[in-house]
Amino acid sequence: MPVKTDWPKAIQPLLKKYKNTKHPLEYENIYQLIVMVVLSAQTTDDIVNKIAPELFRAFPNMNALSGATEETLYPFISKVRNFGNKAKWLIANAQEIRDDKYIPLTHDGLTRLNGIGSKSANVILREAGKPAEGVIVDLHVVRVAPRLGIAKGTDPKQIERQIKEILPPKSWDAGMAMSFLGRDICRPTPLCEICLMKPVCNYYNTVIKKVRKK
Repeated sequence: MPVKTDWPKAIQPLLKKYKNTKHPLEYENIYQLIVMVVLSAQTTDDIVNKIAPELFRAFPNMNALSGATEETLYPFISKVRNFGNKAKWLIANAQEIRDDKYIPLTHDGLTRLNGIGSKSANVILREAGKPAEGVIVDLHVVRVAPRLGIAKGTDPKQIERQIKEILPPKSWDAGMAMSFLGRDICRPTPLCEICLMKPVCNYYNTVIKKVRKK
């Protein structure tokens, strides 16, 4: 059974550790972030970061991107997975928005765009400094949250719902904080000894400690 934990209190050290930590995508403005988020689906952030400078020199804003064709985009994005569909999505989004000042910065507005789901919308809102409308649940959080014991299962939507039920909205950045923890420490093979969350971590207290006692 998971360790009973006062999560609104217990999550605070993690929130403090990663407060104001910028997302690993190396964007310079919200236009760039939206494009990079679409490109990053099933593709590593490192690959997207490498192709971004040349892409944005050619298409520096929504207006420029709205005049692109799939063929003119392909040379810039061909290293990402599913680049054919992503080219269609990016052009369609740019033609709808037209100008960077009209980029929607609400969860509903963002998820209406092509290639942007709930997680991506939550990331964009966070990076734009907007109030959280949900909890970011990426592949790292799917690993970290059940280990900590703050959520169960492997379905991102269910994990997000559980975290939203446990934590107040002001602490919903815990999703991104858990993502950073998953990248830094709570990896597939976790570095438990240096983790600040081990006092409240279900995995550490019920698995790691038992192994040591044997």
